[in-house]
Parts: sequence; C-alpha cells; structure tokens
Amino acid sequence: MKRSLAALEGVRLDGQRALVRVDFNVPIKNGVVSDDTRIRAALPTIKYLKDKGARVVLLSHLGRPSGGPDPKYSLKPVLRPLEQLLGSPVSFLDDPTSDAAVTFTKRMPRGSVVLGENTRFFPGEEENSTELARRFAGLGDLYVDDAFGSAHRAHASTEAVAHLLKPAVAGFLLEKELKYLGAAIEHPRRPFVAVLGGAKVSGKIDLIENLLPKVDTILIGGAMACTFFKAMGLEVGQSLVEDDRLELARSLMEKAGTKLVLPAGCVVAPELREGITSLTVRRDKVPAGFSVYDIDPPTAEEYGERLGQAGTVLWNGPMGVFETPPFDSGTKSIAMAMAEATRRGAITIVGGGDSAAAVARVGVADQITHVSTGGGAALEFLEGRVLPGVAALDEA
Repeated sequence: MKRSLAALEGVRLDGQRALVRVDFNVPIKNGVVSDDTRIRAALPTIKYLKDKGARVVLLSHLGRPSGGPDPKYSLKPVLRPLEQLLGSPVSFLDDPTSDAAVTFTKRMPRGSVVLGENTRFFPGEEENSTELARRFAGLGDLYVDDAFGSAHRAHASTEAVAHLLKPAVAGFLLEKELKYLGAAIEHPRRPFVAVLGGAKVSGKIDLIENLLPKVDTILIGGAMACTFFKAMGLEVGQSLVEDDRLELARSLMEKAGTKLVLPAGCVVAPELREGITSLTVRRDKVPAGFSVYDIDPPTAEEYGERLGQAGTVLWNGPMGVFETPPFDSGTKSIAMAMAEATRRGAITIVGGGDSAAAVARVGVADQITHVSTGGGAALEFLEGRVLPGVAALDEA
C-alpha cells in the first residue's frame, strides 16, 4: 500500500507548496479542450489541497512533442476549463524549470493554483533525468502523484521527482485507481468475468495470462477473436489475423479450457465503411472476401447474460470497430450490459482507452463503478507489472 494524501496526518499543508503531477493529456481541437474528463478527475485532489491552504503547483504532459517546445502541444488551452471547474483563477508557468518559477511558487497566495507548461517541452523528461527532476522538485515542499495515466512511465516528473521531494504520496484519483484495479485482481467478488477486445492478441497476451488464474470467465471480442478462429481451423476471409500468433492462440485456448469464451458469430462486410450493408454469420461461415468487424447480436446477448450474473466485471477493449457504424453494436451492447450489471450490485471496471471512450459515447460512464483514466497504465497494472510512478511513492 502506498501512502495517500488523506493519510498525511500531522503534516501541515497550510502555506506549503504541493507539487501535483496530474494527467491533463486531453484532446484539444482548434485551441479548445474537447473532452475535460481527465481535468475533472483531478479536481478532488486539487480542491482538497486548496481548501487546506496549500499553494498548488500542477505539472502534466500533453501529447508527444518532438525536439522541444511546440505551440500545438502547449497546456495553455487547459487553463480556461480548469478555472471554470475550480471556480477560481489559475496562473501559468511558461518555464517551470526556471529560478523565476521557484520564486513565483513561494509568493503564491495560500489556496491558489498554478499550472506549468508541458513537461515534455524540457530536455530529460522522458529520460527520467535527475537534474530535471531537481528543477521540478524545487517547485514544491511535498509531492502528490495523481496522474495514473502516466504512472507506467519512468519520467522525471513521475518517478525521479518522487525520490527527491518528500513526502511523496498518492492523490485521490491515483488511490482510487489502485484500489479498484487492485481489488479486482486480488479480491474479486465472484463470479469474476473479464471482457477483452481490441485488434491484436499480441497486445493482450500478458493480460490474458495474468488474468487466467484469477477469473472465472474471459469473454473475447474484437479482431483478436479472428486469430483464435483461425487457430481453431476456421476460415476468416480477409479478416485481420496475426499468423505469427496462431500457436500462441492454441496454447492459450488449451490452457484456459472453458474459461475462454469466443464469439459464436460475427458481423462481416466486404470493406470497412460507415453505413455499408453487412451480414451476420456464424463464426464458421465467414465468406471469402469478407472481414469480421463486430460480434453478432446472439453473442452480445450471451455476453450480456454472463455479465448479469457476475460479481466483478473487468472490460478492456472494444468488441468491434465501434467508431464505424454499423460495427458499433457489439461494443454498445457490452457498455449497456456493464451498466445493468452495476445496477444489480456487481463491481464493474472499465480499463481505460477505447472502452472508456465507448461507455462515455453510450452515456453510461456514470453508471460504471470505476472507469479508469489510464489505458496503458491500467493494462500494465492488470498484467501484473510494476508501475514506476507508483513504486517511487512512500509506503503507507
């Protein structure tokens, strides 16, 4: 267990500079934040520190700038929505590595907030530079990591700084992520059902192998099902298949036995195009020249019934090409089934990424027990890997 922000009994926060690593890696279109989910997720930690009279200094990365500062990756567009959500002004540090930035943070009024420019604008961030981490550490008197979406990366602002600035604790969002994902793996309510989708088996090998001993059932969807189909000797037409993973797929099926459930049928079409006429076929009847783009309605219904009987449900990866109708039906069905399972008392967890986008699009995100803010981080945590940004924090 890691020490949490709420557990800082006896540590004075009033007047202290709290350096908070948040995950404001949000989509920006024409200079405007188009999805503020990650900003909202950080609010409980920011507001708590403000209310305690701390001087709150926020750091985040945005996108993948190469070769230094790039205006299109500036965090300045985040200022306005952050101010609106907090109901108070937020200052901005153009260069959080400068001596002037340190001076500014020491003169901030109690309960005020400042946001630093994109951490990836500064040499050494992605190399986990100790020197850059020292510069960041100079902005605070304590360190709070609330950026679960970046916890799987050993960067200067997520890992190295936690060794230099103490106490180094988990913010409320990070604590919540570890609580739900950790409990799902270690102490799930039974039956424990995992729903795994996406394009490639290779991207989910470690996840499947780590989950197999712990779950009661794994429901497979997405294009990755086609690799399993071909490994069974079925014809898959022009579907996406990882031919170099066929032996692995056979091995996984043998090891999993009845735990691994594949779609009974699928939705196919001659090409991927919105509004194209599609066919619903059994998995052993995929026509030549067609590709699998979604699970079929009977499979969606079967999966929904299994989720309805579950005590814990973990979902990672779409069931089809949900960005392109009509191949979004399977993913929508799973999203609705997750919400219904929650209403019936199950613990439901969406492992970030495309699955999080799907429940948001269907409008049921608030009906899920926990929607992770970190796709890659959630995946690595569920695979059983150590997250550097978490490991560097103080023990409870």
